[in-house]
Amino acid sequence: MRAFHYSAIKDQKWDSDILRLIAAIYKEAGKQELYLKQRPQDLEKLEEIARIHSTEASNAIEGIVTTNTRIRQLVQEKTTPKNRNEQEIAGYRDVLSIIHENFDAIPITQNHILQLHKILYSHMSNPMAGRTKTVQNYISATHSDGRVETLFTPLAPYETPEALDRICEEYNRVIGNMELEPLIAIPVFIHDFLCIHPFNDGNGRMSRLLTTLLLYRNGFYVGKYISLEAKIAKNKELYYDALAESKTRWHEATENKVPFIKYLLGTILAAYNDFEDRIALVETKLPALEMVRRASKNKIGRFNKQDIRELCPTISDSSIEGALRELVASGELKREGSGKSTYYFRVD
Repeated sequence: MRAFHYSAIKDQKWDSDILRLIAAIYKEAGKQELYLKQRPQDLEKLEEIARIHSTEASNAIEGIVTTNTRIRQLVQEKTTPKNRNEQEIAGYRDVLSIIHENFDAIPITQNHILQLHKILYSHMSNPMAGRTKTVQNYISATHSDGRVETLFTPLAPYETPEALDRICEEYNRVIGNMELEPLIAIPVFIHDFLCIHPFNDGNGRMSRLLTTLLLYRNGFYVGKYISLEAKIAKNKELYYDALAESKTRWHEATENKVPFIKYLLGTILAAYNDFEDRIALVETKLPALEMVRRASKNKIGRFNKQDIRELCPTISDSSIEGALRELVASGELKREGSGKSTYYFRVD
């Protein structure tokens, strides 16, 4: 089994890009903390929308989908799932809720990770829920000609429990002793988790839930109000590319984790920047038309109703639709397509 240790990482000299990202995240986190104290009432709607987006996006990355209406019913009303996809979505919803409400009481241990995995599958019959894998799994790519290529071979089942224990112990040690910057330790942990690939199913979704948990436990709460999963889903090719680049020579413990660290830090910073934009719209208490007008000015190129909904979580869908119609009628926006393929873009 490969060695798990943070000592080499602790002594590593980080390039200016990583240092810049870390400094910018701390700056934005400080601004968010101030806002949370001053205007907590403005954030309830942002939190509600973020939970829906996170549940929808993280499952969609794995091909687990349902309609927008059902996603909202499953997350907001906790309605009963109707099929396998909805059972998986409901499980993600439940784990995310537990993390949001109890993150400070969930230690980073193998036992707690297994418990969260069990809850992920609590709405369906899965004999492997809450248990590490029993068969070797592979990370593969299917080419257009049908050929399947193995990109990476994770640890064997017999190695997995010990490896999961080790990454938890190492992470807790460096965080507890303040030996390593948390914004470095978090992506390192998630990267190792994905390379171990500890479960038969649910590794990707568990990694995103654990990312949220680790960020919350270290005082970075942006995922509560802006969906990190939606950010990843929007550019999932970049996510997979960074992961693949950082996996090379992982078994020999000589991998270069920098691409994945940069990717995750960039995603976190983008979420903080979105938070600031959305708060600017929420706190001004503008009429729906003006909120949608300002939101559209934040978009470059084509955008859809969902993009505006993310920026204007405090107004209803019907108000958004009405405002978009007015902006099209006034010539400020152009509309193209129909139904779910309807897009808008600014004329000026």
